[in-house]
Amino acid sequence: MSATGHETAQHAVQLGLPELPAEPYPAEVRERLDPDAAAIVARYPQSRSALLPLLHLVQSEEGFVSRTGIRYCAEQLGLTTAEVTAVATFYTMYRRRPAGEYHVGVCTNTLCAVLGGDQIFAELQQHLGIGNNETTEDGSVSLEHIECNAACDYAPVVMVNWEFFDNQDPASAKQLVDDLRAGAEVTPTRGAKLCSFKETARILAGFPDGRPGAVDESGAGGAPSMAGLRLAHGETLPGTGPAKVVAPRQQESAEEPSETEGDEA
Repeated sequence: MSATGHETAQHAVQLGLPELPAEPYPAEVRERLDPDAAAIVARYPQSRSALLPLLHLVQSEEGFVSRTGIRYCAEQLGLTTAEVTAVATFYTMYRRRPAGEYHVGVCTNTLCAVLGGDQIFAELQQHLGIGNNETTEDGSVSLEHIECNAACDYAPVVMVNWEFFDNQDPASAKQLVDDLRAGAEVTPTRGAKLCSFKETARILAGFPDGRPGAVDESGAGGAPSMAGLRLAHGETLPGTGPAKVVAPRQQESAEEPSETEGDEA
């Protein structure tokens, strides 16, 4: 083989050692996590069913699901790290990189995108100086584009630690992240006051939100969410006048002549 061919082969095949197993959590972390992990596993008749909340638990420890967190979940449930990794990489709520104290998700799915979600996301990246799935240098804010925030009736929607900020535009979204970085109190459009990403992950693991009044503040469907149901019931919506936009299905059925009536005619 010529020298050139040998160099080409070296560039084509890069040999290296396989990745070493992840380090376990330190003893003081295990002492903190083990009772919570046991409580989670005890909720289920089969231990492997506890994997999703257990991943939230390790995420509450580190702000993301690390290789050490994956090892911990596998050891707790008698699974392989490959099985845990398959789940952790399937669901996008499990972060593979450290999140900021406030994780900002901008919906860029169809409805939010055409109403301004793409523009919001682009301007936030420029405003914060970070890209998708990156975190500001001070660790305060991370940014991600979300495929759907399940709030199309309030589009464009931004979420912070999975709490809703509805009907956003580029200016309001930039003000939102500025307030978060400045430590100002920020109140979601619907839902409880914000807590940190790690605290949110612990709540998602199934542990109570101990903040006074937080449960009572939880979000619910507002007027836009209920509009379709009201129309289906034959109600009028504010500003639509006296005419019913959609009549009740029962009324429509009653007004349709039966086949027997048609035959008699």
